Amino acid sequence: MDAAVKRILITGMSGTGKTTAIEHLQAHGFEAVETDVGGWCEWGVQPGDTESGWLWNETRMRDLLAAPRSGPLFVSGCVSNQGRFYPLFDRVVLFTAPTEVILERVKRRTNNPYGKTAADQQEILEYIDTVEPLLRRGADVELNTASLSAETITRRLIELTQSL
Repeated sequence: MDAAVKRILITGMSGTGKTTAIEHLQAHGFEAVETDVGGWCEWGVQPGDTESGWLWNETRMRDLLAAPRSGPLFVSGCVSNQGRFYPLFDRVVLFTAPTEVILERVKRRTNNPYGKTAADQQEILEYIDTVEPLLRRGADVELNTASLSAETITRRLIELTQSL
């Protein structure tokens, strides 16, 4: 791996701003991949688990992370098997926000239907209690996105690639 190339994972609960950050990074000319779309995920059961859920397609993700590139790569997502890939990233960045901010964001967003129903919102609350602490343990950096502009978040992510 080229020492100048940085691989940054952006993770967090729905409604914390991952997609917006990826869009802004792309607008600034960075290679940035949103794994919630484009066939990056598949429904399945991770080895050792009993419940099914969204998983990264491991072959496709390994190929993405191993591909030669001349600049930073930003990847966003939150799936059950992402921890298997942490060693392949230079930094894992956890996006967080207060629960009420998350619920309001998912209710009003137009680019994703998830979070609009009471069942979705209950699921998000459960994930905040059960999944977010796991993400926090694996993160190198945590950004509370509630009071930060998209430009500020983008600048901080870019700065991470310069500090490695």
